[in-house]
Amino acid sequence: MKILEERIREEGLILSDTVLKVDSFLNHQVDTELALQIGQEFKMIFGHLPVTKVLTVEASGIQFAMAAGIALKVPFIYAKKKKAITQSEDVYSAPVHSFTRQEHYRISISQKYLGPGDKVLIVDDFLATGAALVGLADIVEESGAELLGVGCVIEKSFQEGRSLLEKRGIPVHALARIASMAPGEIHFIDNTADIEEMIKESAGC
Repeated sequence: MKILEERIREEGLILSDTVLKVDSFLNHQVDTELALQIGQEFKMIFGHLPVTKVLTVEASGIQFAMAAGIALKVPFIYAKKKKAITQSEDVYSAPVHSFTRQEHYRISISQKYLGPGDKVLIVDDFLATGAALVGLADIVEESGAELLGVGCVIEKSFQEGRSLLEKRGIPVHALARIASMAPGEIHFIDNTADIEEMIKESAGC
């Protein structure tokens, strides 16, 4: 997604060879028009699949899961990091380690909203170590639902997240794939051909 790569180049702040801040337009202050375009891009990639639910984890994936849900015309669910006192029903849960926050927590989803018969698309803002996405995949498996794929806005391709998911047979597609970065420079992987092939499949070509 070229417009996304351009925004990352122009507004992204590279703090180190592993840390990228995009909080001016993606995950703190959100460019809502860009978020909706991202949702449409996910629709073009995954629209040929019988998705019934879009799944993410709070908080930074919510706007993109919602945009994808709007585009696909299906509900979206976000896994909670802390169980609220109003959440008295049974839940599916999984442990997760946060790379950016350096902390462990459990994510959970009410069993009322996910179960056998659901066809799930996972959407998140970043794919790096893959910990949160593996946790979501575990929840989908526990629920008896079918995981159709994972869509990420930005992927740090030099980290192990993609390989962890693909080893489990999960299709992974990222809109901007970073090959390497350092303060003052960033290099992307051109995955245009892969995206175009998915779009052709979605259109039934």
